[in-house]
Amino acid sequence: MKKALSLFAIVALSMGTVNAYAQEDMAATEEVVADSAVTETMDSADAAVDSAAATTDSAVTEEVAEEEVVVEESAPAEKAFTQILKEKFIEGGAFFMSFVLLALVLGLALVIERIIYLTFAQTNTEKLLNEVEGALNNGGIEAAKEVCRNTRGPVATIFFEGLDHYSEGLDMVDKSIMSVGSVENGKLEKGVSWISLFIALAPMLGFMGTVIGMIGAFDAIEAAGDINPSLVAGGIKIALLTTVFGLIVAIILQVFYNLIVAMIDSIVINMEDASISFLDLLVAFNKKNS
Repeated sequence: MKKALSLFAIVALSMGTVNAYAQEDMAATEEVVADSAVTETMDSADAAVDSAAATTDSAVTEEVAEEEVVVEESAPAEKAFTQILKEKFIEGGAFFMSFVLLALVLGLALVIERIIYLTFAQTNTEKLLNEVEGALNNGGIEAAKEVCRNTRGPVATIFFEGLDHYSEGLDMVDKSIMSVGSVENGKLEKGVSWISLFIALAPMLGFMGTVIGMIGAFDAIEAAGDINPSLVAGGIKIALLTTVFGLIVAIILQVFYNLIVAMIDSIVINMEDASISFLDLLVAFNKKNS
């Protein structure tokens, strides 16, 4: 009986140990499963992040590519305009288009020269009159002449000539001012007539190219004996291009011509007003010293 109980106790202990090991194995298995689930969740999250980043990178890349395409499309457009302008100029015919270009270059050269000259010819007449008056009161005629000598512009030249003839009387001063004023006015208008010539000449050259182009078109029709648009299209195209470029040159030069004329008128008006004030100044100085 004791042996049976001992055996039964041993069996029971063995079963408990087996159950404990089984439970530990199941717990370990559950932990492994849980760890694998967590790992799979983390992997899926990383994959989602990677896919989102890839999607963002692809979107940014597409936007950059679109911007590059837009820039590439705009750059050829600007280049195409200058290229088209050059091609049209060449297609207009080298002979007449060269004369139109020469008229533009010479006209612009005269325009630049006149604008620079007229800019330096402008004088602050009120300041000059005050300086001349102060010099007359303090140092006399010679001091006033020195002030005019050190001042640029036609107004100072007129004042200097008037002071130089002061000893001959006020009538002579008036005559000298009028004479020198006419000379200075001619200097201001020097070269302006050439600008007007190029303004008239440029469209005339264009019209001449038009007439010659139309003559060539009709010669082609006569030679072919048939009215074919492809025969006359070239001549008419040359005719229209020469006219267009001639008118463009005339318009550009006309704008600058009007600017130069306005500058000349402004300087002449200042010369006349300053001359009148200068004569009054000399009359007052003569009365004071007589």
